[in-house]
Formats: sequence, structure tokens, C-alpha cells
Amino acid sequence: MPPSHSIFDCCLALLPTTREQSAKERETRRVGSWDRSEGDKMHVHVPGVGYVRGLSQRQLAVILRVCTLGTIWAVAFCIRMFSVLRYESIIHEFDPWFNYRATKVLVDDGTYAFWNWFDASSWYPLGRIVGGTVYPGIMYTAALLHRAYRVIGIDLDIREVCVTLAPVFSGITALATYMLTQQTWNEAAGLLAAAFVGIVPGYIARSAAGSYDNEAVAITALILTFALFVKAVNTGSIAWAALASLSYLYMVSSWGGYIFVMNVIPIYVLTLLLMGRYTNRLYVSFCAFYVLGTLLSMQIRFVGFNAVQSSEHMGALGVFGILNLYCCAMWIQSFSSPQTFRAVLRLLLMGALSLAGIAAVYGIYSGYIGPWTGRFYTLLDPTYAKRKIPIIASVAEHQPTSWSAFFFENHFLVMLMPVGIYHVLRNPNDTNVILVVYGVFSTYFTGVMNRLMLVYTPMCCVLAAIAISELLSVWMVPLKQKGVIPSVRSLFRSDVSSEDAASTSAAGSTSRKTAKRMSKRDASSSTAVQQHGTAPVTDQVEVSLGLILVVFGMGIAFVHHCVWSSSEMHSSPSVVLSYKVRSGDRVFIDDFREAYQWLNQNTASSTRVLSWWDYGYQLAGMSNVTTIVDNNTWNNTHIGTVGRCLNSDEVVAHRIARKLDVDYVLVVFGGLIGYASDDLNKLIWPIRISGSVDPSVNERDYLTANGEYSIGDDASETLTNSLMFRLSYHRFADVVAPSVESPIRDQNRGTVSKKARDIRLHSFEEVFTTGHWLVRIYRVKPPHARGFPLLAPVAET
Repeated sequence: MPPSHSIFDCCLALLPTTREQSAKERETRRVGSWDRSEGDKMHVHVPGVGYVRGLSQRQLAVILRVCTLGTIWAVAFCIRMFSVLRYESIIHEFDPWFNYRATKVLVDDGTYAFWNWFDASSWYPLGRIVGGTVYPGIMYTAALLHRAYRVIGIDLDIREVCVTLAPVFSGITALATYMLTQQTWNEAAGLLAAAFVGIVPGYIARSAAGSYDNEAVAITALILTFALFVKAVNTGSIAWAALASLSYLYMVSSWGGYIFVMNVIPIYVLTLLLMGRYTNRLYVSFCAFYVLGTLLSMQIRFVGFNAVQSSEHMGALGVFGILNLYCCAMWIQSFSSPQTFRAVLRLLLMGALSLAGIAAVYGIYSGYIGPWTGRFYTLLDPTYAKRKIPIIASVAEHQPTSWSAFFFENHFLVMLMPVGIYHVLRNPNDTNVILVVYGVFSTYFTGVMNRLMLVYTPMCCVLAAIAISELLSVWMVPLKQKGVIPSVRSLFRSDVSSEDAASTSAAGSTSRKTAKRMSKRDASSSTAVQQHGTAPVTDQVEVSLGLILVVFGMGIAFVHHCVWSSSEMHSSPSVVLSYKVRSGDRVFIDDFREAYQWLNQNTASSTRVLSWWDYGYQLAGMSNVTTIVDNNTWNNTHIGTVGRCLNSDEVVAHRIARKLDVDYVLVVFGGLIGYASDDLNKLIWPIRISGSVDPSVNERDYLTANGEYSIGDDASETLTNSLMFRLSYHRFADVVAPSVESPIRDQNRGTVSKKARDIRLHSFEEVFTTGHWLVRIYRVKPPHARGFPLLAPVAET
């Protein structure tokens, strides 16, 4: 690896230093003066502290490193607090609301109540066994932080702990990224990678204040696991491998994405074997990590024996076997002749392959080895979910990622990532190969599923930091040699006064050794420039300075983009909408909480509310009602039944609602204000999901004659008769088009069918509509006391 002119070199050259001088000399201190009387020690001026005496260069580098990482942590925390400053301290999105409810149970009732919690208020009438169907890592993390705050005298409500958890862990992620990059490349690249990951939008999207989701702590565990494993490979220490296993345990307890770790690390080990880079350190670190990590992961109830039975884990088991087989072959080779070794190796390979094949066939046909999950199939075949499991395809996070999303979430880093891969491949070693393996696989998986942008972003930051570090290490050499940037060698110049001549000669040998060492490093940097094929340094000053300024300008644009995206794009809590008017003022739309508050104040906790599964967690968390389905999506049949209720006509829908004991139906309608994520725009998914469990549902019945999805005058009768259409447009024409001749216009979908003007509900009764018509709540009417149909008028007797 070519030596790097790190950030520390530039900082050391520019920091003011001093020695003991008279009062007059202290007024004219010069940059780079060296105290010969104390050997390799400097007196350094630290802003706000004063002059710190007797620091070696290494000690100064440690101080700079700690201060830089501390600043990165502070910036990473602050940039994620826009949501609290602009809105309020509130839990965001949908899934975090369940995590918050579970955390409250853990904090209020204790760990035994948490593990044995049966949530009867969700998935009515089935309920949910929470302890065995949840990743508990984030809940226990918040609970421990809550207790730690109280121990040190900070009395915070558990909600505030949950809101600020992701920003706190973003700083830890930056430190873990620094550790990973420093282990695989150098210090300068590590600091750059930490700075990038602290503010990059791709990570802020899931770690802003209020984003109390599993990924808030899981990404920290993911990067830390890789960093510790690389440390284990570097040292061959079982202790570091054990620490990596503990970090992996935390990853398993936090997020299902742990499968990525347990597949990338074996692929990395297999790659090293194919490259001929087998070492005893690799064997010790991987075997210890795999055995300990697998045993520890089995302690998580939601994982259990899946760690040794599911198909997603079989690749790691196979690499574990291959590594031990390779080690055994090397041991046999050490004491046998070539002819004997070839014969024994042939028998060994045939026996191992036969046993592996028999075990695989038996495991699959006996059911011991479980099949791949639907999400895993989707990663291998992007069309699988659309064809086989529409519930997976209906999630926006599971859609393919556009090229614009790559650039928006990572800015210019996405363009530098291939440059970083080039430098790693140009100078491979036993540790940095993992960066390429991680980068390539995360890029592919992110292209298939945009949710995995969160996994891709940290490695994009690492490889981009390596690219910038290596480019600057080349471009800065001409500037240093021409004196444009003071080199570290200037710290050793002999600018002492005559009265210090005696002390200078006393410490001369030590200083000369240090100066010689720094001269060698500068000389090696020049060699690195020649190896890169550049022209003589005298002809490269202007070009180097221009290129450095270009990178600096791109960095400024990157920081500006990160701050803007954090403020405008990733700070909305989803339950509160906002937009800017022409005057620049911000207008807030709080319809979701308005509707949830109405349910909370006007219904009992046993009230059953039917809605599409997107809003289940929020309803349970803010309204304290019983939901039919929620975001857990574990029962496709139950979700299909709810979808059948929403896409059926009013008679069938009322019958299904009564069977489910539904009291109220909640729909989200954005036609008045132009909210695009409303239920009508999602209606195609209730149709497809219900069609996957009910063959009588045919998607073509809801399309126009041209095979299009439309709500205009060409809309199909099946669509306009569906409960979703009728509940959404009930009384809508009276508001937007009071005149019969006026067309009914929807801000989302354009002109609406004239049938929307004639909607009269019989089985459902409107009880509440929010101020902007965003959320509408209807009561399910009970059956007639005399058994008459609700759609037919009952004659008075």
C-alpha cells in the first residue's frame, strides 16, 4: 500500500508550536519552531486551552484524532435533530410505533412480562405472541439507556430516549466505520469515512431523531461486526473473534439483516482461499467467529434453530467445512510425499463431497433444512415477489432502486466508490478484500431492494474515503515539495536562537533521527507519485492544486446536500405533513394525529378498527384500539381477508366486517390535498393480495377496457362499487363540485367518475373526517333488529 500524506501531516505542519523563550520572543512565535531541549517534544497551542507542553508527534496525533472523532459524533447527532426542532419530539413512521409500545412494556412491567407478552389488541381475533416474534435488541438498548440516564441523574421519559436513540448510535457507527477503514487501509481514510457516514443522507434516512426502528442500532452492530472480525484476521486472536461474535449477537437481536453478515464474511473467507491467502490467523478468526456467533444467535427466540436449519445459513456452514478441509489437507501435505498427498487428497475430497451431498439431500427431503424465505428469493429474482408473494411486492421499501436514488442518498460518493474499489484491488491484502466483497454484494442487493440502501451506504463512504485519501496523497506531494503546503519536515528546521545552542547540541541526535525518518517518508511519497505515472513535481503544482480544489468544492456541495436532505427530506415524522407556501412559511397538516386522537377519546380500547395494514402500528400506539392487521404482515390470509373487504361491494364488505367483529373502518384519502400515498393509490395491492388467497378475485375486473387502473368515467363498475371507492368519495362531490354540471376533480388522480356524486352509504356511517379530509372514519352499522337487509328500505308498520 503506498504511504499516505494523511490529514495529520497537514495539521501538524500548520499547528503553531513554541519553546521556552523570553517575553519578547513569545510575542513573535513562529509556526514550526522545535524545542530541541526536550527531544521529540513540542509545545502546541490548543484553542481554548492554551499551550500544551511536552507533546510528542504521536501524542499530538492521538489528540487530533480524538478531537476529530468527537466532532464527527457531535455533528452526526446534531444533523439528525432537525425533526425535533422543526416538528416535535415524536416517534416517526409506522414500525417504530410498535417498537415504542414494546419498549414501554419492557420498562414498565419488566423483562419477564415482555417475553411473555401476548398482544390481544393486534391481529384480532388471532392476537400476537410478541416475545417469540420480535427482534428485542432495540428495546433492550433503549431500556438500558433509560436506566443509565437515571443513574447519572438525568430523568428522561422513555419516549425521549427512543426519539434520540438513533442520533446517539449514529456517532457510534461513525467510530465503527473509522475502525473498519483504519484496519483495512489507513488513518486518513478512516477519518474521512467516519465523517462521510456521519452526515450521508442514505444513513440519515433511517437514523433521524424519532426513527426508532431496528436499523437504528443494527447498522452500528453490522459495521462493528465487520471491524472486529477484520481485527481478528489481522491479529489471529480468539479474543477479537469472540468480540466480533458478541457484536454479531447484538446484530441478530436487532434486525433480520444479520443474514447479510453471515453470508458476506464466509464469501470473504472463500475469496481469500481462492486468492491463495490462507493463513492460520484466518482459520482461527473465522472458525471461532462462526461457532461462537452461531451458538449465540440461537439464543434469540425469533431465530432459534433457524441459525443451523434455514437455507440462508447453509452457505456459512459450507465455507466452515471447506476451510477445515483445506486446513486438514495442508496438515497432511506437511508430512507426506507429493504422490501420497495427491492420493489422500483425492479420497478426502470424494468423501467430503459425498457426505455433504447426502446430508443436503436428506436435510431438504426430511424438512430439517428449511426453504429460502420470500424476501431472499426476491433478492435473487426481483420478479419473484410480484409473481408469487404480492404482500412483499406491495411494500415500497422492497421496490428496485432507481439510479437517481443512489446519487441522492450518497451524492458524489457513489461516483468515487469504483475508484476506491480500484485502489483496493491494486493493493490487496488479507483484510481490505472484505471491502470489495461487501461493496459488490451490497450494490447488487440495493439495486434489487431500495431498503438495503442502508447497508450499501456505509461501504460507499468507506471506499469513497479510500479513493479521496489516495488521490490526495498523490496530489499533495508536488505542493509540499514546492512549499505551497508546509511539509512535516518543517517541524525539524533549526531555527533556535544562539542562547539555546547548548541545549540544541544536547538533543541533536534524537532530532536528526526523527528528521531522517520524516525525510524517508517524503521520499517514499515521491516514489509513490512516480509509480502512479505522474510528471515531475515542478510541472504538477498548478494541476495538483486545481484537482484538490475540485475535490474540496465537491465536499462543500456534499455537506450542503446532506444538511438540506436531513432538514427537508428525512425529518418529516410521516404522521405530520408539511409544505411551504410562496411566502416561505411552512404549513403543517396534522390530520393523522387528529383522527387517532378522536378514536382515543371516543372509543374503548376493545374497539376493533379495520384499516389497511400500513396504519396498524400507529393505530395501536396512538389510538389505543384493537386492530385487525398491522405492519408485522405475518399472516397473508388475514391480510387478504381485509383486502377482500376493501375491494368488495358494500354488501359483501359489510358481511366480512361483521364476521371480523369490526366496529370502525378507517381509510386514508388524499384527493382533496394531493396526498399521493392514500389508500386508493394502493388499492391494486389489496386486490392482488386478496386474489392470492381468494380465487374469486380477478384483478382484470377492476381495470378499464384498455387494461388500465382508472377512477374516471371509464372506470370499471367493480371498482366504483368497491368499499374503498365509496368510503373515499362519499360527500366529496358536495365539497369540490357542488354544481351538478361541474366535473369532480381529484388532486391525485384527476377527473373522477360521475358515479362518485351518487354515493349513498347504507351499511356504513360516517362518524369523523379530519380537517383536510386526509383520514375518514366510518362506523359499521349493526344488522337490522328484524333481520332486514340494510340496503333495502324497511316499511313502517
